[in-house]
Amino acid sequence: MKRNIKNTYIWLTLIVCMTVFLSSCKEDFLDVNTTDRISDDAITSDSSLFEDYVINRYMGVKLQDKEAEGTNPGFGRGFEYALWGSITDEAIYNSDDNTWAIHRGLLSPEATGIAGTIWSRSYRSIRECNYALQIIENVPMSASRKKMLIAELKFIRAFRYHDLIRNYGTVVLMGDKVYYLSDNLTDESLFKRSTITEGITYAVSQLEEAAADLPAGNTSAWPLGRATKGAALALKSRLLLYAASPLYGASSWETAAKAAKDVMDLGSYSLHNNYQSLFLTPSSNEIIFERLYAIGARHVCLEISNGANGYGGWAGNTPLQNLVDSYEVVEDENTAVPFDWNNSAHASAPYTDRDPRFYATIMYNGATYRDRKVETFTPGGKDSKDGKDNWNTSKTGYYLRKFIDEKLPIDNPWDVAGTQPWIYIRYAEILLNYAEAQNEAVGPDASVYSAINLIRNRAGMPDLPTGLSQTAMRTAIQRERQVELAFEEHRFYDVRRWKIAMDTENQPAYGITITKNADGTFAYTRKVALDGRKFEEKHYWLPIPLAEIQASNGKLQQSPNY
Repeated sequence: MKRNIKNTYIWLTLIVCMTVFLSSCKEDFLDVNTTDRISDDAITSDSSLFEDYVINRYMGVKLQDKEAEGTNPGFGRGFEYALWGSITDEAIYNSDDNTWAIHRGLLSPEATGIAGTIWSRSYRSIRECNYALQIIENVPMSASRKKMLIAELKFIRAFRYHDLIRNYGTVVLMGDKVYYLSDNLTDESLFKRSTITEGITYAVSQLEEAAADLPAGNTSAWPLGRATKGAALALKSRLLLYAASPLYGASSWETAAKAAKDVMDLGSYSLHNNYQSLFLTPSSNEIIFERLYAIGARHVCLEISNGANGYGGWAGNTPLQNLVDSYEVVEDENTAVPFDWNNSAHASAPYTDRDPRFYATIMYNGATYRDRKVETFTPGGKDSKDGKDNWNTSKTGYYLRKFIDEKLPIDNPWDVAGTQPWIYIRYAEILLNYAEAQNEAVGPDASVYSAINLIRNRAGMPDLPTGLSQTAMRTAIQRERQVELAFEEHRFYDVRRWKIAMDTENQPAYGITITKNADGTFAYTRKVALDGRKFEEKHYWLPIPLAEIQASNGKLQQSPNY
């Protein structure tokens, strides 16, 4: 029977996720039969209920959002408010939403902004996975099904460790242990942070074990949204790419290249034929691991939360000029060059002949959206500040287009809107992983060109020029990741692992002022959209929230220099 992952998220997360652990505590205060929770015995005696519990562990695999802080009344959506890109040089969140302090280098253990829930949420999810692994032998189901569920739990647990590692570097490895309130938690070894190498080695080993027993693909018995062999190997590829990068130094580029090639050699994935529609197509063969959403579930939809002011939107994640400038200008079918404000032709028509991914990602002045053109110019533009004093007018002069379904209404009806998938891992990332690792390992050989050109050609871009040096190819690959993966939660981690954040994150947060001249032409002037942007060496890793340090009685070591 096909199991509907999306519909089981809401009720089981509330009932099972919290109360099963309360009932698991080794203390019996009253001998009563509770009616507001599901007991351990019920989960272990009902295979369907246990599998629903496992499925709901995907609730921990999500983006950093307000839901985790308890201030968002919605369920199951990880990107309705501030995207992770809005604390990078991709965007700013128009009404702050606890993001501006991170831009300004004010992150601290006492003030973690939208990054504050990662540590506790991840360890809660790890404990939940450990609990399921501890009791699964008591569940009445076939050995083959148990094997797949064990692999699924190991994948989810490894995903949580991957998120901890890329945010904090060194982590606390819990193994298979499940701790209870009655346990003695004073042992300092319980709070000892591993080395980066130890953390990555453990997570990779879990992914290898998961890949061995997970299904090769999604089927009616293992529907979209559940991890597969390809998902486990793809996450391993990402981890080993990080491990080989300058910030980590915990593995080799050769190992990272092989991990990506292992996914490519599966033959299970290919690039979607249309870049813009990919993000609206949950069944695309490019998607390796994704999250689906239920129609009618309470959430704030992308269309209204990021829509242009002139359309009634809230202008949430507004792209920066820093990102806009990274899209190349196509001179002819064989040549693309970097955009340059010192080039008069570029500066006078900055939205002409750009990389097609620009048009699929960003709403700009003159872009056609719904029933008219976007107008961010002054005076008189419908999306500009002219004659208005709206909180939802873009501070950068741009709005987000990526992920937005133009056919859905903008006014947030839960029964028809906000149903786009969130793609955690896709094949283009694997190609980029391979190209980067292979270039660092052996230089820009033919396989590096092939991987990058596949991605560029899908977008309608010409091949990279031949004869690039390793350094020039490195620059090209970094630019390619920046534009191909924009707003997909990569840029924050890429600039850190490359150790270029001291440059990129100390650049001003630029927007654009567009003035309409009397003759109908436009003049373009870069402006600072958010002042005080600052990045320090310590910001390469996040601080652990002070509450977590205090809860350990000071035994948990804080991230360096906080």
